[in-house]
Amino acid sequence: MIPRWLWRAAWLLVPAAWAVHRFTHDDALTFAICCLSLVPLARTMGHATEELAERLGPAAGSLLNASFGNAAELIIGISALRHGHIALVKGSLTGSILGNLLLVAGASIVVGGVRFSRLRFNRLAASSSVSTLFLAVVAMVVPTLLSLGKNPRYKPELLSIEISAVLIAMYALSLFFALRTHRTQLGGGREPLLATPAEAAAEAQPEALPRHSVWLDVGKLVLSAGGTAISSELLVAALDGTLTTLHLPETFVGVIIVAIVGNAAEHSTALIFARRGEMDVALGIAWESSKQIALFVAPVLVFAGLLIGAPMDLAFTRFEVIALGLAVMALSLIALDGETHWLEGAFLLATYVVLGMGFYFVG
Repeated sequence: MIPRWLWRAAWLLVPAAWAVHRFTHDDALTFAICCLSLVPLARTMGHATEELAERLGPAAGSLLNASFGNAAELIIGISALRHGHIALVKGSLTGSILGNLLLVAGASIVVGGVRFSRLRFNRLAASSSVSTLFLAVVAMVVPTLLSLGKNPRYKPELLSIEISAVLIAMYALSLFFALRTHRTQLGGGREPLLATPAEAAAEAQPEALPRHSVWLDVGKLVLSAGGTAISSELLVAALDGTLTTLHLPETFVGVIIVAIVGNAAEHSTALIFARRGEMDVALGIAWESSKQIALFVAPVLVFAGLLIGAPMDLAFTRFEVIALGLAVMALSLIALDGETHWLEGAFLLATYVVLGMGFYFVG
């Protein structure tokens, strides 16, 4: 576990990134510091969101988690859209889903499998995740295939808006499924999992601290969101220089680098629970976060782009669509029997590495 004082000290990375950008004009260094600063910011935002959700009750809490559970990705995406880096936005969405399904789930299975020869988890949760993510792949395949042709009737932005509405509706239904109709089957009598690192951290430390003011949580949420916005602006401003200096394609940066740092806090939480053999928690973090990105964050970014005058559609590159389809297929091969072992986790990690190598040549 990283000491609390080190998490707090990491907040200094935000002014450090601003100082480097303002006085040295070193884009690559600014980009690196901004990436590091997003980790403690996302962690603080997750903690504040979960604390508020517990106070507001299941219904309002689930809505709050849906809105802010992946707020870092939303803020980065909106900032990148404003600067016209649509490939970075799409890459970060793809990377977040791939990272959770392959990197986080694979690492969790390996970490848990080293201590336990057989790992079991909730089959119903796994099957619902597979079906939901299959819908996300379909939602990307349709506009991507249509964009390859020259049909004058095809309007990519209009189709993407319509598909986004369907995805958000299905995300609402998935929340209703987890919170109401199948709450007991999914959670074993406990509160259902939502993809925030603070939720798991609260269970990891059962000796609860005294309750503090709700306004303190609101303040943390506002400050971390503001810090994320500043860091995202600096990151995007330094992107062009970084790509030129390091000779990296924009899609690769979005899929691998931005996606990993934006989800680093919850990644570490999943590994903590996997080491204890609590695979429902560890894999639930990975799967639920992927669903939230695909069915909520991506559609919201489509609508946000429309509002700020930077339209974004859901037509991804063919390699991104194929990669997501392969990731969902890998998930179904491992998850639907309700048990796994370390070798299958290594299989997921190897799949992520191979796809990451391929993304270096995209764009």
